[in-house]
Amino acid sequence: MKQVLIFAFCFWSLAFELAAETKLNVVFIIADDLGWADLGCYGQKKIPTPNLDLLAKQGARFTQHYSGAPVCAPSRCVLMTGKHLGHAEIRGNLQAKKKFPQFDKGQFPLTEQAVTIAQLFQKAGYKTGAMGKWGLGPVGSSGEPALKGFDLFFGYNCQSLAHSFYPAHLWRNAEKVTLNAKPIPGAAKQPEGEVNLEDWIGEVYAPKLMVAEAEKFIAEKSGGPFFLYLPFIEPHVAMHPPRESVEKFPADWDSEVYRGESGYLPHPRPHAGYAAMISDLDGYVGRVMSALEKAGVADHTLVIFTSDNGATHEGPKGTHFHIGGADPKFFNSTADLRGYKGSVYEGGIRVPMIARLPGRIASGSVSDAPSYFADWFPTLCDAASLPKPEGLDGESLWSLLTDPSSEKPRGKPMLWIFPEYGGQVAVRLGDFKLVRQNLKTKNPGPWEVYDLAKDRGEIKDIAREHLALITKAEALLRQEVSTNAQFPLTIPGVTSDSK
Repeated sequence: MKQVLIFAFCFWSLAFELAAETKLNVVFIIADDLGWADLGCYGQKKIPTPNLDLLAKQGARFTQHYSGAPVCAPSRCVLMTGKHLGHAEIRGNLQAKKKFPQFDKGQFPLTEQAVTIAQLFQKAGYKTGAMGKWGLGPVGSSGEPALKGFDLFFGYNCQSLAHSFYPAHLWRNAEKVTLNAKPIPGAAKQPEGEVNLEDWIGEVYAPKLMVAEAEKFIAEKSGGPFFLYLPFIEPHVAMHPPRESVEKFPADWDSEVYRGESGYLPHPRPHAGYAAMISDLDGYVGRVMSALEKAGVADHTLVIFTSDNGATHEGPKGTHFHIGGADPKFFNSTADLRGYKGSVYEGGIRVPMIARLPGRIASGSVSDAPSYFADWFPTLCDAASLPKPEGLDGESLWSLLTDPSSEKPRGKPMLWIFPEYGGQVAVRLGDFKLVRQNLKTKNPGPWEVYDLAKDRGEIKDIAREHLALITKAEALLRQEVSTNAQFPLTIPGVTSDSK
């Protein structure tokens, strides 16, 4: 009898181990404000990105992938909850203190009712971790990472504090981890005098700690299935990467210093500084892939890389520098796409997307199929064989990723309801994109219509030729946009309630 029990125990232990081995790991990496053409595999000529280019060579690259929103917090809300901006709880970069005076930092929190993809993975027995920038609720709120599915969070809880790469502290779950006794601020101006790189470099560089934490997580959790979310902070300004990163790039790129006239920090070599951040980001991806290889799970881990929105927007009149000293025109960061971060034109929301899974995703494949952040929740559920909750707004990309020949027209709409930057909406219907601007001004703009198959730069407005499309878009918005008291937006012809 004893031998039978021992045999049964060994059998079930082995069965459990085999079952654990068959579960797919997931690593989801997000850049911050990375332009659609900022990577070599998307046409970038000046900034080498060998690790991401290799990832694309080993997997699939999507050319028409879109973020959830044109700015940070709502885009991440769409990703985490699978709800597009017509249904998302968070539709803008609202600070928590505006509604919850007990918090002096952090963004408006996800509610207790909001279900994230991390919670599903955690419930399914996955070890879950997040290292980087959160922005969906302060520690102590209903939206803190520990309450939204993460066993371990290490990084910036408040996205505003992530403007400093040498902060006073980071968070490890609910523990405040002190880093710099003399933190470097995220914003300053220097109208006169020599701009020195050393003046904006502190002791402890936060990004290096976060990627090291990711490596440690992979090493420790590789014995069972894990879900790792890596919302890295590069290349979001302020620009203050380490000197050794800056010096990789030609001195003759920078004949003009940046003095902080477009916000954030001064920099003596702004072009080199921006390139350094993207180069460092590429290096982090390389370190993550090396950690997966070392742990022996690289070929059993779905790795996704994308960006939360497009390249940084333009600065005030009188300077060619964009916000924080970035210069997307110098790097051709958006190629021929119109607009930047904060805009629902293509340059604000079309982002790079690479997915790698050997044996399932064909190496070097390229897809032009339209897709966006709301699709990731159902996609990851299918990839990991998890049951999908009701009410998701995206559609799974899993069959498309694993069998490009299965592409078919989208069954669910793609739309963006963005109450900030004047109030904007966009709807994609097949190859056509419909846009309205300035909805929170006295003179809301008319519908604009673009045929992206012929005009991805959104140059020629063909609204007069497609009135039926406008009618269809308005009907869709009436169906798909729910009231959100925290992020109100009146859409003429669709909503009349401005509450």
